[in-house]
Amino acid sequence: MMTPAAKLERWITPGTRVAIGDGVGAPRRLARTVSEAAAEVGDVDLLLGWVPQGGELDVDLEAFASIRTLIGGYALRGAVDAGTVRYVAARLGTAPALVSGPLRPDVLVASVSSAPDGYRLTTESAWQRAAIDAGAFVLGLERSAVPALDAGPALPGDRVVVIGSSDDRPADVLWGDPGEVHRAVAERVIPLVPAGVRLQYGPGPIGTAVLEALDRPVHVDTGMLTDALVDLDRRGLLLGTALAPYAGGTDRLYEWAPGRGQVDRLERTHDPVRLSTEPPLIAVNTALEIDLDGQVNVESVGGSTVACIGGHPDYAFAAARSIRGLSIVALPTQRGRHRTLVDRLSAPASTPSHDVDVVATERGVADLRGLDRSERRAAIAALWE
Repeated sequence: MMTPAAKLERWITPGTRVAIGDGVGAPRRLARTVSEAAAEVGDVDLLLGWVPQGGELDVDLEAFASIRTLIGGYALRGAVDAGTVRYVAARLGTAPALVSGPLRPDVLVASVSSAPDGYRLTTESAWQRAAIDAGAFVLGLERSAVPALDAGPALPGDRVVVIGSSDDRPADVLWGDPGEVHRAVAERVIPLVPAGVRLQYGPGPIGTAVLEALDRPVHVDTGMLTDALVDLDRRGLLLGTALAPYAGGTDRLYEWAPGRGQVDRLERTHDPVRLSTEPPLIAVNTALEIDLDGQVNVESVGGSTVACIGGHPDYAFAAARSIRGLSIVALPTQRGRHRTLVDRLSAPASTPSHDVDVVATERGVADLRGLDRSERRAAIAALWE
């Protein structure tokens, strides 16, 4: 019987860096084969991206010489905390430069969908297009039950080999239902979102609550297409096609998204120049912690990785420079028994204070624009008094 290494020996050899496509449409059925090949060959590095809870890859972490991920937390939280997987401390908008340079993969194992002119990616594009442009050879898993949301052209036919197929549906991602406090925060945010703007929202209870509370039409240009978009569209409040580098939700989203939502490469989705042009960008993101200066921590608390830098600083910067735009950090005053306002962040600042225009909690809104440092500190502190 042919071993996994023999099957993949043309592409996976000692010294190879293999990237596995991420997200809900990740090629999970090939992950184990790649791990077995890496173990047999030896000296193979692995690059990962977003691995959602419920969409875990069947990867043998011990099979690789080194493992790095562009997006920490989520299903990789334990491995990152243990040091088995090294989380690259970089905002998501820089991922194309990383995979074109110091983290350039030789091989990308990706889910693909058949199209009349070739193959496209499925529910995520993000950094994968940059890796392919930089020379990565694509080993594809054809996914018949995953929606083809990729806005890009067909993949280069001479660099794609389909080595398997799957009728597995995409993984479910549940971002949490809004509670009373999340809805109270959202009610503070809604007056700051005029009709017709470009809205970016963070996935999770507060982002969902904002979309549920909206009563005016908006464009959506965000980091993750989620189920909350379905109801926004059904209320007639989604303008145009929603855009993101990733999609992540349930069948409600996956059945709705074709023709209404697109995923595209990070060079487009996270381009601050494009984002900050008309229509104005309103970015609504949350935080694990914020300090009195307005610095934001979205990565870890208590020394344990929770999420990642992601696109938080990309969207905050773009919104802050957008004429008539706003960079909003919306968060409850407490998470469990812990205040979210701290004297000192428990992790490095994920987003700098000067890219935060407004802080919103269930108690009110602090508009920080045009304030000096002491005025900013006073305005933020007042929200927690």
